[in-house]
Amino acid sequence: MALYIGIMSGTSLDGLDICLVDITQDIRLIDSQFLGFPASLRQELLELCQPCSNELVRLSVAEQEWARLAACGIQLILQRQTLSPSDIIAIGSHGQTIRHQPELGFSVQIGAPALLAELTGITVTSHFRQRDLAAGGQGAPLVPAFHQWLFANNLQASAILNIGGFSNVSFLLPGQPVSGFDSGPGNVLLDAWIQKNKNLPYDKNGDWARSGQINQSLLQLLLQQPYFAIGGPKSTGRELFNLGWLEQHLTQLDVISAEDVQATLAELTAVSISSSILEQQLLLQTLAVCGGGAHNSYLLERLAQLLPGITVTITDSLGVPADWMEAMAFAWLAHCCLAGVPANRPEVTGARGLRVLGAVYPV
Repeated sequence: MALYIGIMSGTSLDGLDICLVDITQDIRLIDSQFLGFPASLRQELLELCQPCSNELVRLSVAEQEWARLAACGIQLILQRQTLSPSDIIAIGSHGQTIRHQPELGFSVQIGAPALLAELTGITVTSHFRQRDLAAGGQGAPLVPAFHQWLFANNLQASAILNIGGFSNVSFLLPGQPVSGFDSGPGNVLLDAWIQKNKNLPYDKNGDWARSGQINQSLLQLLLQQPYFAIGGPKSTGRELFNLGWLEQHLTQLDVISAEDVQATLAELTAVSISSSILEQQLLLQTLAVCGGGAHNSYLLERLAQLLPGITVTITDSLGVPADWMEAMAFAWLAHCCLAGVPANRPEVTGARGLRVLGAVYPV
């Protein structure tokens, strides 16, 4: 066996997804662990996503706490599987994105990889986005290359949609290079609005959004954001789509009930995804969803209605658990890094060419 560990903590800021996989000829999920962020760490990471006071010190302390939490999760998996650190070839750690501004040539993911290697006794690979950025790319999304490798034998024209804090889509057409981009918000605005109004971490099943009415005036105002009108390669983050951005638009309209705002935000996610897919003018047969949004039944229903003729499902139906797709991707990126295999896709990121991604922190 060739054992790797993948760690993903996305823009939803809910916690760490950690998986153990075997990458021999294909990839096999062996074990997985989710660890929620302590409330204090989550709040600190959220504040660090925007300019704040004393941020260099706060960033450095927060990433050490992140790494210690990740090391605890890894230890739990090793204990369950009766494995030692020497049995693991490498950890692929995405880290936590706190700034993503490819237009300025940078994207910042924190996660103290040197400390993580020290705590676990396992080689760590990280900083996967930087080489693509250096080559003129967006540094994101990176998972389309994994989707292409994973479903290389798929004979159907399909798309893989990851709905985390933000949504990214990969287009897989037989015999053609993979393409894809960030379509816009996923759960980021939905989570922020329900946290503010109901003190809940997320809208389970989309039930609160389902209870409201879509406000067309607000929806059209939000859709005027220029990001939605540009084609790929493109990527986005909390720098653009955040609670403040939403509240600025709300001040331009009459008072709207909180549940109607939530319904409208769900529609914004669904419309921005479906429009970006339809604009490709591809004869897709399947849209397979992964990430936290795969559990939002209301959002999946809206996507199915907006994409007639395309079967909307979750990646479990393709043999890959929706909750672990991205963590598995970063385990695969660790494998590619150590093997010297290019893992970006210029058609997706806009980089000048294929590049080997990642920095290595040997044990």
